[in-house]
Amino acid sequence: MFSVEKSLKGQPWHWRHPGAGSLERDLVDQLLIARGVDEQDLPRQREPRIRDFLPDPSVFKDMDQAAERIADALEKGEKIALFGDYDVDGATSAALLALLLRRLGNEPMLYIPDRLMEGYGPSGAALVKLREQGADLAITVDCGAQAFDALEEAAQAGLDVIVCDHHQCSTRLPVAHSVINPNRLDESEEGAAHGHLAAVGMAFLLGVALLRVLRARGFFASGREEPPIIDLLDLVALGTVADVAKLRTLNRAFVTQGLKIMAQGRNMGLVALGRAARLNRAPQSRDLGFALGPRINAGGRVGKADLGVRLLTTTDPAEADAIAAQLDSLNEERRAIEQAVTEAAMAQAESQGSASIILVSGPGWHPGVVGIVASRLKERFHRPALVIAEEEDGKGKGSGRSISGVDLGAAVLAAKDEGLLIAGGGHAMAAGVTVPPGGIGALRDYLDQRLAEVVEQALGERALLLDALLSPGGVAGELCDKIEAAGPFGAGWPAPRIAVGPVRLHQTGIVGNGHVRTIAIGEDGRSFKAIAFRAADLPLGQGMLAAGPDQRFYLAGTIKRDEWTGGNAAEMHIEDAAIA
Repeated sequence: MFSVEKSLKGQPWHWRHPGAGSLERDLVDQLLIARGVDEQDLPRQREPRIRDFLPDPSVFKDMDQAAERIADALEKGEKIALFGDYDVDGATSAALLALLLRRLGNEPMLYIPDRLMEGYGPSGAALVKLREQGADLAITVDCGAQAFDALEEAAQAGLDVIVCDHHQCSTRLPVAHSVINPNRLDESEEGAAHGHLAAVGMAFLLGVALLRVLRARGFFASGREEPPIIDLLDLVALGTVADVAKLRTLNRAFVTQGLKIMAQGRNMGLVALGRAARLNRAPQSRDLGFALGPRINAGGRVGKADLGVRLLTTTDPAEADAIAAQLDSLNEERRAIEQAVTEAAMAQAESQGSASIILVSGPGWHPGVVGIVASRLKERFHRPALVIAEEEDGKGKGSGRSISGVDLGAAVLAAKDEGLLIAGGGHAMAAGVTVPPGGIGALRDYLDQRLAEVVEQALGERALLLDALLSPGGVAGELCDKIEAAGPFGAGWPAPRIAVGPVRLHQTGIVGNGHVRTIAIGEDGRSFKAIAFRAADLPLGQGMLAAGPDQRFYLAGTIKRDEWTGGNAAEMHIEDAAIA
């Protein structure tokens, strides 16, 4: 039986599921079962459809009363304001509700806070300003669960606020007309089962509930057309993938069906963004996280915070192209800033030894890229990472990313309860913090101690999980088609990892930003291209570069169509290698 006890990255290779390792069983079924699907549920999971996974929105606390309140506003012609976060999940959530309300005859006000000037979430000043500008009702999306003071000010100003969020909640809820959040501590069992939804998924469910209320009231009886909310699934797919929400159950259906809507080119802004990102085909799940999402994020990180939602709601082709081009340019600027901060952060992190969490900080670091840098640190050191930008007044604004099995959001909320943070929140895999002057050291000590045991356990269980073993001749386009049939892949539904070998490495060298590219040749002379991203200075890349002409390896990674070569060619994105 094929087995690797210690790879170039120093880890064992295990099968993801008993019975894996061969293609005797239908590959799609094999991949689904390896991701936790029961035999009897295979037909539903092979083609995840919305109707097979969508819950009754009424199972969520406050959902019905929120839908009734929005319906009242529509019937009375009240002014509705949408207050979104500046990331992709916030932009898509706000855009979804804006487009739906627009189709229902109400042109909402849109407000996206500036990351640098206002920070995350609603402020009292912003909500009061919306009230002064005529808003009768405000809906916060992807934010608000921890906005206690801001929502208190809004209530005192006479503004009704509906919170539509998914971030972790405290035992106390903010003062609001409604708080829709599957992660409420008092949520129903069925509602809490959907705690992995992104905010845009919750916004979609709110839209479903709203249409049901309007239908019951006879809103569409006079010939007014009921808008098909299913047309907005392209936004749900984008926000879900970009927010790294687990692609299980309903989220898989959202992304599967949303990609189909996106392929139809119904959203003018998304079409323009695809052109700007130089996508010459229909977007795939990976493109949402690595091509489209980062460009929308760039507006909130280093540009104007509302660019993303403006792009996703525009009906003007010229405006769509102009905003998409601006976001593409801002994304290039973001990359340059990110590289500089990453280099400084990596240098700090190298000196932190075996700490349970990598926590680094620096003056002048751009707060718009700290989350991306935290992701880089997490990937490099295989432990949670928190990156903090120190401001001139001594405060620190930071963002963190976690590893599987370590709930960083809960740890940040606990630190906040201990008085170590001015503000903080998030979910299991990502969190944000505002640290008081001089408080970074105390926060590092607290998180290091709190997370030590759970991080040690998570690292102890770390192994590279494989789905199949192939000969080099099996790396071909047909395999990619079969793999895609078990998708979409992402957080919580990992892309199949295939082991291939034994192979010799030919023409191995460094390309781009520290990537190691090679040609893998099997015993039968069959070959394929392969690349290990950002691996040149890591044990994986060093081992590949030092390999002699007769050295044999097993390679493990994901198989992708070779879009440059075309035809039936495929290539491997290497995650690890082991001496054969």
